[in-house]
Amino acid sequence: MKVTKVGIIGCGNISGAYLNCVKQFPNIEIAAVADINMEAAQAKAEEFEIKAVTVDEILADKEIEIIVNLTIPQAHASVNIQALNAGKHVHCEKPFAVTLEEGQEVLKLAKEKNLYVGCAPDTFLGGGIQTCRKLIDDNWIGKPISGTAFMMCPGHESWHPNPGFYYLNGGGPLFDMGPYYITALINLLGPIKRVCASTGKGFEKRVCTAESTNGTILPVETATHLTGILDFECGTVITMTMSFDVQKHFHKNIEIYGTEGSLVVPDPNGFGGEILLSTYKGDWKEMPYSHKFTDNARIFGVSDMADAIKNGRINRCSGELAYHVLEVMHAFQKSSDSGCHVNIESTCEQPEALSS
Repeated sequence: MKVTKVGIIGCGNISGAYLNCVKQFPNIEIAAVADINMEAAQAKAEEFEIKAVTVDEILADKEIEIIVNLTIPQAHASVNIQALNAGKHVHCEKPFAVTLEEGQEVLKLAKEKNLYVGCAPDTFLGGGIQTCRKLIDDNWIGKPISGTAFMMCPGHESWHPNPGFYYLNGGGPLFDMGPYYITALINLLGPIKRVCASTGKGFEKRVCTAESTNGTILPVETATHLTGILDFECGTVITMTMSFDVQKHFHKNIEIYGTEGSLVVPDPNGFGGEILLSTYKGDWKEMPYSHKFTDNARIFGVSDMADAIKNGRINRCSGELAYHVLEVMHAFQKSSDSGCHVNIESTCEQPEALSS
C-alpha cells in the first residue's frame, strides 16, 4: 500500500484530534506540523513525536503531497491558495472559506493546477450517518418528504480558551456548526436548490466565563440565531435552526420524515450515535450500525482524498461539496436581508456512499 505523506498547517485546538486519529488510516502519515507560532508547532511535535517546521518549509517539502489546513476560518482560503501554488493537494477545516469569492478562487486554482481540494467535516463518513444513508437508500422510510435539523446551545464563551472568533464575521453558529449539518443532509438527500431564512442575534456583546478568559467582553458581529427552510433538488424540505442563544432544548439533531416512516439521525458532529427508526404505525426502534468508524476518526476525509488521488475518483469531502455548503450558509443571511427565497447557483454530486 502506498503511504501518502501529509503536512499539517495550524496547531491549534483541533489539531490534536487529527493527530490522534491518523493511526486508524494506514494509507496516510503525518510527516510534519507547522504554525506561524513555532511554539505551538513545537508543542504538538513533542506531544506526537513528529517534526515541527516553518510554514515555508512544509510547503517546500517535496515528499509531502497533501496539506491539512487547520488555521482559523479567516485564513482558510489564503492558506489553501498557498498550498495549491506550492503544488500540494489541500484539505482544510470547515468552513471552506469566509466569502464565496474566496471559495471560487480556491476551486478555480485547484482546477487549473489539476490538484485536489477538500474540506471538513468528514463526520458524515462515520458509521452513524453512513448507516442512515443506507437506510434511506434502501427505502426503509420511503421517499423523504421533510425533516428538521437543530443545533442550539448558549455559545462557547463558557469553555473555549479563545472564543472571540466565533462571534466575528465568518463565525456564528451557522459557520461553526452548519457545515456538519448541511454536509450530512447533502450526503443523505443530495444538493440544495433554494433557501428561505430569518436571522438575528440575542446579544450585542458576550461575556466570557471560562477560567482563562473570565470577564473578557466579546463583540458580536454576526447573527447568532438563524432559522431557515432548505429545499432540496430531490424535493425534500428541511427546517433548520442554528443558535448560540438557546440555554436548553429537547429537539433531536436531525430527523427525516418519509412516506413510510421516520428516521432520527445522530449528531453530525460525531461519527457514531443513536439511530432510531419508526415505520408506519410502528414504535421507535434503535438500529444497528451497518458501517464502521463509529468513534472519533477526524482525518477520514484526508485518507479518502489520498485514496481518491490514487484511484482517480472524486474525494467524498470534495471542494465542490464544501463550496455548495458555503453558498447555502451565505444564503441564510441573504434571504433574511431580502425577505425572499434565495436560489443556490452551485451544485455538487451527492457523495458516494461507503460500502461498509
